[in-house]
Amino acid sequence: MSKTIVLIHGAWLNSRSWEGFKARYEAAGHTVIAPDWPYDDRSPEELRQAPAPELARLSQRQIVDHYQRIIEALPEEPILIGHSLGGVIVQHLLDRGLGVAGVAIDPAPTPGVPLHPHAIRSALPVFVDPLSWRKSKVMSRQFFQTRFAQTAPKDQADALYDRYIVPTPGRVYWNGVIGAMSIQWDNPNRAPLLLIGGELDLIADASMTEAIYAKQKRAPAKTELHIFPGRSHWTCIDEGWESVADAALQWTIANARPAKTAAIAA
Repeated sequence: MSKTIVLIHGAWLNSRSWEGFKARYEAAGHTVIAPDWPYDDRSPEELRQAPAPELARLSQRQIVDHYQRIIEALPEEPILIGHSLGGVIVQHLLDRGLGVAGVAIDPAPTPGVPLHPHAIRSALPVFVDPLSWRKSKVMSRQFFQTRFAQTAPKDQADALYDRYIVPTPGRVYWNGVIGAMSIQWDNPNRAPLLLIGGELDLIADASMTEAIYAKQKRAPAKTELHIFPGRSHWTCIDEGWESVADAALQWTIANARPAKTAAIAA
């Protein structure tokens, strides 16, 4: 069983969003790495004040390639856990034969699965700006409070926004609908996959997670779905996040394929 876990964040967040999961998994004896996307490797405060110009041109393919390089350099195959667009990245990495098991939490729109109503509405702030293809976008506080983290305590919303929210490239949204990377749903080399959705998610509809599951279960590897009642897209930080973290880890421990230990590169 692999003791290494790679956590993959989604849009509007960076690795700080995994601080709870990382500490909990490390306390359980795992080696946990939570790499940032390229150009996201500073504090959210710094990133909001001065995002790297290169961030505006970052694509989904570059992000997936970035994580593949990190994973291939590890001494053992890891468990892969991603949230939102990170959940899409996990599916692409599994499709490339990487990882011993994967968990996609509240996965963002995934190639080959139609967008559902909440996903469409939540993408509008990016898509109504025709120049967002080459911009870094910043989430508004109102959007954060009413759609991204609508279940968070209202008196904590500003503090949570300040602690976690970062600019994100509009290009990663457009990549989901124009020239999207495909996934081989019946891939015989894909590791086991758990899809987790939230009943109250206003970014990635639970029904869309169910539709992704219907595609992914074509693969011979074990594929399961768990919809958490009463949870929003903010599920990895919101009160009760521990239940989501534990469900993800317990499932991967129970269902992961045997890890191949990699030879350490000279």
